[in-house]
Amino acid sequence: MAPFEALYGAPDQVRVIQDRLRTAQSRHQIYADQRRRPLRFSIGDRVFLRVSPMKGVMRFGRRGKLSPRYIGPFEVLRTVGEYDAVELDDRLTFVEEPFAILARDVRRLCSRAISVVKVRWRHRPVEEATWETEQEMRE
Repeated sequence: MAPFEALYGAPDQVRVIQDRLRTAQSRHQIYADQRRRPLRFSIGDRVFLRVSPMKGVMRFGRRGKLSPRYIGPFEVLRTVGEYDAVELDDRLTFVEEPFAILARDVRRLCSRAISVVKVRWRHRPVEEATWETEQEMRE
C-alpha cells in the first residue's frame, strides 16, 4: 500500500492517470504500427531529405516558417545496410565559412579593449552577418 493511499484511503490520482495514459499510448502505437511499412530504396531512386525548420537550412533567402521542410531531390547512389547513400550538394555543409569582413570595431569591457569584426558568412545574406572576435576569426 502506497503512503498516499494509506493516508487518504484512495489511490494516488497521478499514478492512476499515468497508468491510463501509458495504456492509451501503447494502444495507439499498435494501431499506428499496423499502417507503417519500412521504406526500401533502390539505386537510382530520387529522394527528398527532411530538414528541421529549427536548424534553419537557408535556401533562396527564406527562413522561419517559409523555410523548406524537404530539400532535394537527390539520387540514391548505393545502399549501405539499413541506410542509403545519396548524392548531396557540395553546398550543404554544417561548417560555416566566413565570406567577407564587413566592419571592424573595438568594444570596451571594463578595462580591456576587444577587437571585433562583422563577418558575412558564405551562403548567407548580409542581414545574417554576425559580430565575432578578431582573434576567433584568425584561428
